[in-house]
Amino acid sequence: MPATTRTTLRRGLAAVAALPLLIGALASCGYGSQAKHDEKKVAAEGAKLSADTVRLGYFPNLTHATALVGDKEGILQKALGGTALETTTFNAGPSEIEALNAGSIDIGFIGPSPSINGYVKSQGASLRIVGGSASGGVKLVVNPARIKTLDDLRGKRIATPQKGNTQDVAFLNWIAEKGWKVDSASGKGDVSVVRSDNKTTPNAYKSGSIDGAWVPEPTASKLVSDGAKVLLDESDLWPDKQFVITNIIVSQKFLAAHPDVVEAFLRGTVKTNEWINANPAKAKESANAKLKDLSGKALGAEVIDAAWPSIRFTDDPLAATLRAQAGHAVKAGLLEQPDLKGIYDLGPLNKVLKAAGKPEVSDAGLGVN
Repeated sequence: MPATTRTTLRRGLAAVAALPLLIGALASCGYGSQAKHDEKKVAAEGAKLSADTVRLGYFPNLTHATALVGDKEGILQKALGGTALETTTFNAGPSEIEALNAGSIDIGFIGPSPSINGYVKSQGASLRIVGGSASGGVKLVVNPARIKTLDDLRGKRIATPQKGNTQDVAFLNWIAEKGWKVDSASGKGDVSVVRSDNKTTPNAYKSGSIDGAWVPEPTASKLVSDGAKVLLDESDLWPDKQFVITNIIVSQKFLAAHPDVVEAFLRGTVKTNEWINANPAKAKESANAKLKDLSGKALGAEVIDAAWPSIRFTDDPLAATLRAQAGHAVKAGLLEQPDLKGIYDLGPLNKVLKAAGKPEVSDAGLGVN
């Protein structure tokens, strides 16, 4: 074989051998149909981020369904790749904030009032809000035999989950706007505000010791299944019927040490919300199955079917409504005028949203920059 022919043949074989490497390199840069396959492969093989484990806290509430569904369906774990997801559930905001401050959890789903209180008490050093999760899902439900109109609440006993919690602040603000007086510390006044754990509120209603409750889902619909009537949906009090009920928070220490993990987690929450909104029936079943995993008992169809439609799942933290809620707490005497500048760091979320072709969200001037 002539030398020129052998040289040409060797070059051709080298080019063929190099072709898979070139295709792989292009796919790793995001080109071609192979890119998605490789992304799944990396996750399946356990791509390692900067932390071995991320510890997540959330409530066994339907307003935390992004966490319930994302955990149950494995969407959050898939986004984290080889970083293990460990979860802990809480029944009250203060205990979750304490766990975050103690380093027992790294990321949490939580309401706006505990987020504000945790940030203010730490003088802005403990947490950042890095994303939204849910809007709505809070109702005033009452005994229809005792209360027929909103004016009938005067002189009645109405439960909220906890002194200073998100629903407690909202109810106290509503009372003030009616021109009625209530002492925020004791709950005594023109309306008796009874602080009652959501787990015990249905029994309190059945016993007649309360006349109604301003509570989140599924507690509101549990009361309705026991004969209560929805008198007011809190979303009707807000512009565009939207207000933040659940934030995603992260410890500032964890965010500084592991920004890649936080970004990956947010990719998981964005994908989870997208799946929930595209598959509402399946998502409802998934959330209920996770509640059964956690408590040993699923919600009855009459409860979850009534509760689910009132909750909107969104990546937007609706920062302007958190600012308003802080103002309500100040007006109620539960909070001194806070400096909330820096409570949000939406940089990682907006990076994820932009990459997904979704609109970026606003921090309402309360961001770190």
